[in-house]
Amino acid sequence: MADILIAGAGLGGLTSALALIQRGHRVRVFEQANELRETGAGVQLGANGTRILIALGLEPAMRQIVCAATAKEIRLGTTGQIWPVFDLGESSVERFGAPYWMVHRGDFHAVLLDAVRTAAPDAIRTGCGCVGFSQTGDTAILHLANGDRIDGDVLIGADGVHSQIRQQMSGAGPACFTGLMAWRGLVPMDRLAPHQRRSVGANWLGAGGHVVTYPIRRGALLNFVGVVERDDWHVESWNEPGSHAECLRDLANWHADVKAVIRAIDTPYKWALLGREPLTAYVQNRVCLIGDAAHPTLPFLAQGANMALEDAMVIARCLDLSSDPGEALRRYQNARLDRTAAIVRGSSDNTRRFHNPALASAEGAAAYVEREFRPEKIRQRYDWLYEYDALTVPV
Repeated sequence: MADILIAGAGLGGLTSALALIQRGHRVRVFEQANELRETGAGVQLGANGTRILIALGLEPAMRQIVCAATAKEIRLGTTGQIWPVFDLGESSVERFGAPYWMVHRGDFHAVLLDAVRTAAPDAIRTGCGCVGFSQTGDTAILHLANGDRIDGDVLIGADGVHSQIRQQMSGAGPACFTGLMAWRGLVPMDRLAPHQRRSVGANWLGAGGHVVTYPIRRGALLNFVGVVERDDWHVESWNEPGSHAECLRDLANWHADVKAVIRAIDTPYKWALLGREPLTAYVQNRVCLIGDAAHPTLPFLAQGANMALEDAMVIARCLDLSSDPGEALRRYQNARLDRTAAIVRGSSDNTRRFHNPALASAEGAAAYVEREFRPEKIRQRYDWLYEYDALTVPV
């Protein structure tokens, strides 16, 4: 049994904690917030993520909060024309062995939090911000903002995109503004017209921008994300409020259904999208990074949360396989580096695909979508994501 310290009680930190506690390890989670309450909006969980949650025994609780959307479709931002892309319902289970779920991040976080507290009631300490770490030959030491030093066998840095663990381990790494700004918001489904209440995920594409909508909270809410090309907003925060007028200006040429969603949002939030090159290492002796601390990514493959779940399961398996924590973490890094780097770069590539100039006209858009979103190209871009099994991948 190892003594595991985890900095951060987000989705990745809590999933790691649960996987490790279930395997008999001692786990202590340190979270800077005084109150554990995950904000944000929608999260998409592909089969590569949901099979992990099912293996952890969370399927009954997750079924109470998710929306299992029936399909994914492409829509043209100006005209609303629809192209079906793939089935997300029974097809996901048949092809990949697990469902595709869409969920509110806060609801998902609450399920993980309850599971960890049930498994180990004293595992989580709040009001404990991480400011760094040190190591000896056989100990990882977490440094807290209050001056405490906590010893353990392993330290997992799950402290997010602005990770203090990553900062000390390898420097912050240059974060380059992508020229993209995202709007997000939630809409009660009953505020929308009946034809907008379908249980589908939609990618609205346009020259210079795209919009993603999908249902969450068992279909009670519609999640909205609108990405536009703007260079005057550089704040990397999910909680910066904007205005309906500004959001509508940014998407002025878009379809009436998109504008109806924007008007129905209580508060539209905006954040700048920053890109980072993948790290070449995220392990240093007895300290490692997971989730956004290890591989922050643009949200254009819907894989950020899924990568954190994969990390959590792989690191738990590696710590089971080796009694040497250093070796276990090296196994983890070797198993994860190439895949996560490919996802980060693939997410960036989708910017050009979703914002292509060919989408400016209906005729050009039809030819472009039929070429770029043919079934064989969809399988090439997405099947490798969903086929990955963190429960069995060699480590």
